[in-house]
Amino acid sequence: AITMKTQELRENIKQSIDRLSPERLLVAADFLAYLTERESNEATIELLKIPGFREAFNKAQKDVAAGKVTSVEQLKRKY
Repeated sequence: AITMKTQELRENIKQSIDRLSPERLLVAADFLAYLTERESNEATIELLKIPGFREAFNKAQKDVAAGKVTSVEQLKRKY
């Protein structure tokens, strides 16, 4: 199963989900939510390991709040 393409895996999973009882569907939903949260947390941890990331992110949030942003249209014209 590891050598299956991602699309094939998704299709197989969707078919399996369609055959689950409501009780098992709840278990599957909880497990998928757990996996999604874990993946998100791992990505956040990786970002926080980048030197200066937290400071740059905080500055970017302040800039956005203050309206110091460049619109997509301005970027398109620039490049």
